[in-house]
Amino acid sequence: MRIEAVIPVYRPDEKLLALLEGLSRQRVPVAAIHLVNTQRDLFADFLRAQGMTEEAFAARFPAVDLCHIEKKDFDHGATRNLGAKRCSEGTDVLLCMTQDAVPADENLTANLTEPFESDALLAACCARQLAAPGADAAERLSRQFNYPDASRTKSQEDFPELGIKTYFCSNVCAAYRMTLFYRLGGFPAPMIFNEDMVFAGRALQAGYRVRYCADARVVHSHNYGPMQQFHRNFDLGVSQAQHPEIFAGAKSEGEGVRYVKAVLHVMQKEHCLREVPSFLVGCAFRYLGYREGKNYRKLSQKKILRYTGNRGFWDNWWRQHSQDQG
Repeated sequence: MRIEAVIPVYRPDEKLLALLEGLSRQRVPVAAIHLVNTQRDLFADFLRAQGMTEEAFAARFPAVDLCHIEKKDFDHGATRNLGAKRCSEGTDVLLCMTQDAVPADENLTANLTEPFESDALLAACCARQLAAPGADAAERLSRQFNYPDASRTKSQEDFPELGIKTYFCSNVCAAYRMTLFYRLGGFPAPMIFNEDMVFAGRALQAGYRVRYCADARVVHSHNYGPMQQFHRNFDLGVSQAQHPEIFAGAKSEGEGVRYVKAVLHVMQKEHCLREVPSFLVGCAFRYLGYREGKNYRKLSQKKILRYTGNRGFWDNWWRQHSQDQG
């Protein structure tokens, strides 16, 4: 299979170099890596900070195809679709990653793409995420809860059992069968967040399948503060409110309660009680952000801009809707 990767980039750091190095060492190679960078000057700053010229970067990573967009043009769905359009005509698998996800070993692409060969209805495969060294207990346990060590292939028939988890897929590291990706219209756009789950939901509702591959692993985690969690979950709530065709019957609150109980249980078992208060504060901010996002239509533009983590999306959204009304 020919694999090509698409990675949106914004204010990169040394993790991007580790990611590119990791992809270059894969047992099943990545034929091309399309970096869609937001703001050319910021990428130049990154190269200077790494002591590299553009020529040195290109020589070190010959598989990289680098293009630049303006910040006003970034969109979680459209930007990845732009990268997909830059893939070669014979590409079999589109690999989507984020700039801070680092392959755990040289078997990532092999383990992530081999399931496509035995299941013609498989539209996407999602990798397992491992917490980075130094991650706090809450983040480490969150990764264990959301990314277990057992693989599973999901279809729409699993919805009564799994609920919203049926549609779970993360573009931190996920592979898509290119023919089905185009047949299903690519990622939704405009999209504030959650383009991966909306695509997975559409694929499952169309009769295809999505697989979680526990043996395909990347190192990826964040120690977000309460307000960062609020902003992210506000955008998550907005994405669900704007796509009722996927999320109307898939309640997130029950899964959230299950997550809190599971993490608290392991914290107690592992004697991490000192981190419980900060974990609960973070959960409260997540829930408040999510609830406000689900009800964003009742909020003023001023409040939306205060709550969101993606102001550029709203500038484009309101501009488009004012033109439609005009």
